[in-house]
Amino acid sequence: MTAMHGVLGVFLLALAVGAQAEPVAGKPRPPVEAHAQWVGSWAVAPYDFQELAINPAAVSAVGAVGIQAFRGQTLRQLVRPTLDGERVRIRFSNVFGKTPLHIAAASVGLGTGASSASPASLRELRFNGRGDLTVEPGTEAWSDGIDLKVEAGQDVVVSTFMDQLTPFATISLQDLKTSWVVVGNGILKPKLEGAIPMALNHIVTGLDVWSREPALTVVAFGDSITAGGGEAGEGAYPDLLATRLRDSPRAPKAVSVLNEGIGGNRLLLDGSGPSGLSRFARDALGQSGVTHVIVLLGTNDIGRKALVSKAGLVMPPGEMPTTQRIIAGLAQLIAQARAKGVRVLIGTVPPFKNGVYWTKDTDAMRDEVNRWIRGRKDVDGVIDFDAALRDPADPAAMDPKYDSGDHLHPGKAGRAAMAAAVDVRGF
Repeated sequence: MTAMHGVLGVFLLALAVGAQAEPVAGKPRPPVEAHAQWVGSWAVAPYDFQELAINPAAVSAVGAVGIQAFRGQTLRQLVRPTLDGERVRIRFSNVFGKTPLHIAAASVGLGTGASSASPASLRELRFNGRGDLTVEPGTEAWSDGIDLKVEAGQDVVVSTFMDQLTPFATISLQDLKTSWVVVGNGILKPKLEGAIPMALNHIVTGLDVWSREPALTVVAFGDSITAGGGEAGEGAYPDLLATRLRDSPRAPKAVSVLNEGIGGNRLLLDGSGPSGLSRFARDALGQSGVTHVIVLLGTNDIGRKALVSKAGLVMPPGEMPTTQRIIAGLAQLIAQARAKGVRVLIGTVPPFKNGVYWTKDTDAMRDEVNRWIRGRKDVDGVIDFDAALRDPADPAAMDPKYDSGDHLHPGKAGRAAMAAAVDVRGF
């Protein structure tokens, strides 16, 4: 979205090529149970670093980037699983790279605060039994599985040593300021002396756990309303939903929630990240063990019409968002998910009166899209985020107690209301 939400604002922000079978990593394979499989426990949507160069608002959101390449350095990043496991694997992405990505060495361990890790927990990763990995441009690759007990909500650190010149390419814009860089190979060092905080996260886009029991993997797919951010230390609605599902006696015990939101993302056209239509197969349906997807897109498509109109610009006919095009796009996502046997929950577009996207025309378009969503019979559930967030005294506007202040993005209470709006019985 184009309105800023705190320090992150609008611009917060593949093809899963790893084998699903359990690989060898120097230890015997675990027994093969009927339900044993790799399940996504943490993931982010990949984003093209080059977009920052052409997007001044995005740069202001993340702050100065500084260096724009790695060489002879170790990058350590913090991730937080949403599902327990005793064995993990890590996904490394070069989706937006123009040259091969060479990882000379990498490790995973349990975090103990900032860039530090528990010494006894650090494990060197292997790749088809090798210590290094080359990821070709436009692809992603998984490490071999390795024994490491992780718990939902726990800090896990992934360290990557890049010995060759590695220009920034594939990044993620969620959970900024959770990565550090240091000169030399420090993948097995518990404490990185002289580590420099990084403005962005790079390369690492997923953590899977090996599950021996039936598990659900829920992908929250959307824009900045899904990606979250804005208030430091406050979770996005998918994070709050993950906590709610873990704590609910009515929900399955083994369930993870993956946040695949990108701030500013549109359903129909590329802009801030690839369009929802073009990235759905990779970012949603490509997650390990995915069983459910929550779709919440359309706000930025609808709002684009208002921005163009207010600026006195003319959009090419094929790019003008219409109710019919948005509905057709959402229908495509539903069809793709159902063809893969993935259950679909679709969310209504939240209110945004008094925000930059609002005009009488865009509000009418939002109402029409929501009417279509509420009438769907080919989905497994409708989540009425509009009803959960709107002001009872003015339904076109967000309830002030849920508003972050820009009349577009929910604040802390609003994100909690969104998580509460999801019927856990749908899982």
